[in-house]
Amino acid sequence: MPVNATVDGEREVPEDIDAAETLPVNELFHSLQGEGKLAGVPSTFVRTSGCNLRCWFCDSYHTSWEPTGAWRDLDDVVAAVEERPGDHVVLTGGEPTVHGASVDLLDRLSARGYHTTVETNGTVFRDAAIDLASLSPKLATSTPSPERPPAGGDANIDGWADRHEERRLDYDAMSRYVEAYDTQLKFVVTGPDDLPEVERIVECLRETAGVPIPDGDVLLMPEGTTREELESTRRVVADLALEHGYRYTPRVHVDIWNDAPGT
Repeated sequence: MPVNATVDGEREVPEDIDAAETLPVNELFHSLQGEGKLAGVPSTFVRTSGCNLRCWFCDSYHTSWEPTGAWRDLDDVVAAVEERPGDHVVLTGGEPTVHGASVDLLDRLSARGYHTTVETNGTVFRDAAIDLASLSPKLATSTPSPERPPAGGDANIDGWADRHEERRLDYDAMSRYVEAYDTQLKFVVTGPDDLPEVERIVECLRETAGVPIPDGDVLLMPEGTTREELESTRRVVADLALEHGYRYTPRVHVDIWNDAPGT
């Protein structure tokens, strides 16, 4: 059954769908983890559709601005994961945590021995079987505007600039992730002007979280969804990581497969 959007970017659940037992899945595929501490690890990706934010440069445009996919039963999703090799699963989106059924899926996968990574913007906390919480706090440069329209098309941004700006940082939710799970803070960086905000966010989290956040858990990732775009940003971001003592993360899947879907 197709996935439809609501004004808040969550998924409209059809009357004949049990939201507790199904997820809106945009794609499910096996590839290399492209980003973060586990870059290069073979992983199965479960990409849900639906997001509570609207980054103008979203690299999964068809899970946010123009969501596509279908509702799939959790048993079906688990079976599809088991058909693929390896023991690493990445739950991503969109924003997978807006769906309550994500918790059940993670718990089922963990019970079967899978290592689970959740890619999240950190605005919705979930108590689930998460081995690595990959938080990607959104910087002010992510907010859409007429000058920064969506990278994937001509979607209407009316109202989304304000909603995105209001929602993009939730220190309470992010602190709970940092305290509960092995965590990485992964920032999409467009250039040197982003670093003051990165440092403010990290400092605020260090003040609110009850555990230390070492610089090695702060990752800077160049913005860009194609090889050509990364060519102009990766050196700048690598130099910033060296300067500030943070970790640089590549986008391995883009380097290898460019912007092909299912990678």
